[in-house]
Amino acid sequence: MEKIERLISIIMILLQKNVVSTTEFSQLFKVSKRTILRDMETLSLSNIPIYSIHGVNGGYGIMDEYKIDKRLLSSSDLENILTALSGLEQILINEEVEVTIKKIEAMISPLSLKASIQLSFYDWQGRSELLHTLRSCQESILKRRLILFDYIDKDGNITNRIIEPYQLHFSETSWYLKGFCLDRMGYRTFKLYRIDNLKIDEKTFKPRDSLLELEHEANYQPQLVPIKVLISPSIKDQFIERYGRKSIENYSSEFFLVTIYVPQNSIGFQFLASFGIHLKIIAPKTYVDDFRNYLNKMMEKYA
Repeated sequence: MEKIERLISIIMILLQKNVVSTTEFSQLFKVSKRTILRDMETLSLSNIPIYSIHGVNGGYGIMDEYKIDKRLLSSSDLENILTALSGLEQILINEEVEVTIKKIEAMISPLSLKASIQLSFYDWQGRSELLHTLRSCQESILKRRLILFDYIDKDGNITNRIIEPYQLHFSETSWYLKGFCLDRMGYRTFKLYRIDNLKIDEKTFKPRDSLLELEHEANYQPQLVPIKVLISPSIKDQFIERYGRKSIENYSSEFFLVTIYVPQNSIGFQFLASFGIHLKIIAPKTYVDDFRNYLNKMMEKYA
């Protein structure tokens, strides 16, 4: 066991018990009593309020004030964690998160649950269907096991992939899997909704040394183009939320002028089209032309 892990374990044990002897700690962690003494000195220097009791029934304890403070966290800290976990629970729909939330709720006085922040997300049916894929990916990451699946790209093409999974990532409204693709011999990011027939392989893998490349892949952003659009007052709040107040200028009694950055591709076009008649792109001309072509193709579907 690493020293930092042992120190955390000592704190957690002392928070649960009144007094623990040096011998008990020494036997539990399979280290010498001298090592335990040094650990206690380290914790004391880190402002953890540990005290010692001499004698036959002696040992180490932690100040009751910290126990009242719920495992070194204040009620406010716990409420903040609970708020964050409540949001994660809605996105992830994970039983483990639900259990964790119930544990933290039990640590907080009912009178202190102010509920000053509440997070709400649409309860899409697809999210619950995604849970199996999420759990399989999480299991394979923790156990360092290869995964195999069929991947369907945006054009509907299906490829078979073998992946070293490294990380699950939630962005905007979707979950992504980041890992090393043995078929492409490079780091890739996969949208979980496009993964099908996922299987965890018996083979394990050793994490690669070049994980900086994964970080680069994870931080990849599409090229954004500055455009000017006219928007109706009815959608002003949505642009303030996404781009900030400084992006909006007064234009007329009917419209605001907004400068924003969006991709010049189907992703950007879909975003802009979602505002319907409440938005009009006015510059640059190349973006206007591409967006018009996108809308024309859409209209052809209903011709």
